Amino acid sequence: MDANANSDVQKAEELKLKANEAFKANKFSQAIELYSHAIELNTSNAVYWANRAFAHTKLEEYGSAVQDATKAIEIDPRYSKGYYRRGAAYLAMGKFKEALKDFQQVKKICPNDPDATRKLKECEKAVQKIRFEEAISVGVTERRSVADSIDYHVVEVEPQYAGPRIDGDEITLDFVKAMLDEFKKQKCIHKRYAYQVVLKTLELLRSMPSLVDVDVPNGGHFTVCGDVHGQYFDLLNIFELNGLPSEENPYLFNGDFVDRGSFSVEVILTLFAFKCLYPKAMYLARGNHESKSMNKIYGFEGEVRSKLGEKFVELFAEVFCWLPLAHVINKKVFVVHGGLFSVDGVKLSDIRSIDRFCEPPEEGLMCELLWSDPQPQLGRGPSKRGVALSFGADVTKKFLQDNNLDLIVRSHEVKDEGYEIEHDGKLITVFSAPNYCDQMGNKGAFIRFTAPEMKPDIVTFSAVVSGTTFSFVSLHFIGVNFG
Repeated sequence: MDANANSDVQKAEELKLKANEAFKANKFSQAIELYSHAIELNTSNAVYWANRAFAHTKLEEYGSAVQDATKAIEIDPRYSKGYYRRGAAYLAMGKFKEALKDFQQVKKICPNDPDATRKLKECEKAVQKIRFEEAISVGVTERRSVADSIDYHVVEVEPQYAGPRIDGDEITLDFVKAMLDEFKKQKCIHKRYAYQVVLKTLELLRSMPSLVDVDVPNGGHFTVCGDVHGQYFDLLNIFELNGLPSEENPYLFNGDFVDRGSFSVEVILTLFAFKCLYPKAMYLARGNHESKSMNKIYGFEGEVRSKLGEKFVELFAEVFCWLPLAHVINKKVFVVHGGLFSVDGVKLSDIRSIDRFCEPPEEGLMCELLWSDPQPQLGRGPSKRGVALSFGADVTKKFLQDNNLDLIVRSHEVKDEGYEIEHDGKLITVFSAPNYCDQMGNKGAFIRFTAPEMKPDIVTFSAVVSGTTFSFVSLHFIGVNFG
């Protein structure tokens, strides 16, 4: 090895150590940048690729993680962490069969690795369940509504129950406020009333189109919130800062209400209760986490089963399928959880006509609405997540021009300041879960619009202390362990 090459190898190793420190400080984007510089100096070190894959996983860029881990395996087919990182990324994407193959390989290379053994068993169990569900599955036309089999009137409320009650069939503000206080004490409402809230919400959502038009009168205002992800106390902080939802204070929550955080049940029942109370002042959009596969992996399914029971797991899955996919505010602002499309020429009428009652497909308009992300480059590119695509400012500009719109508001990505303005000011990402996953250190944000100008007024806020934290996540990532 000549002197220059030796110098590059040494510099690369120094960069790797700096990247490891950035990772440990939860500065994952910085870690990726440093690993990338190390790779430029020494492309044949499998450790650098595997470590960068791990950092991508922390940012939920699972497609990029798979690519990097695959490169690590190509460099060193006996490097167990390469298979481990790729298996973890596949696991996060719900690709259990692919993950199973990688963890089987880890087990061959490191037969005594306890974490690999646990991951392997999780994958085997998930694959067995998938095969069983495929074997007993029925066609769409044969499926029966879970909701239609539930009559909350016959659910008995025990005399000793001391929590909030709904008298009759009408959900009142007094009940909702009492429910919020009950949740603050980390108590749950009775199943009868939870059924009532969820079933009433389902009735309302069934009557809505896939693309909802929202009209804000002149002088009126409208608030758009991004991902909340089960962070109930941060949701309460939004209401503290901006007021409770009401006819005079309408909200749109732009998907990803659940998963990751410990209080997803409390969040979803709160949003649903306000939807019941003010159908024209609480709007809810579907995110990529309002789906069975995500809920199984990231905690909501386990939390629901623990707090409310198995029947509610099926019920929430059904209700999520009726959530609208996008909103247009005053014919000017297009609001969607993810982003835009792999083809030009998509009109609002195309979105309005989507048959949304299904689990999100792996491609097509519905998938892209829920999963796509903006990119700084023009044109379109592969998604870092491994699902849908990334789109540039030219794609945004054309969609807005084609549909006579001014602005796109989307969520789906954690941002350090709670928001980011991109694509020449024509696209805003808003994320409302501060200190995401109790480790990212980001702020949260929401956007207020006032008619008729409809200019975005962005409010940022920090995380609040939520007290005891519980974990219902089914599948966990491994701790920090670098090469």
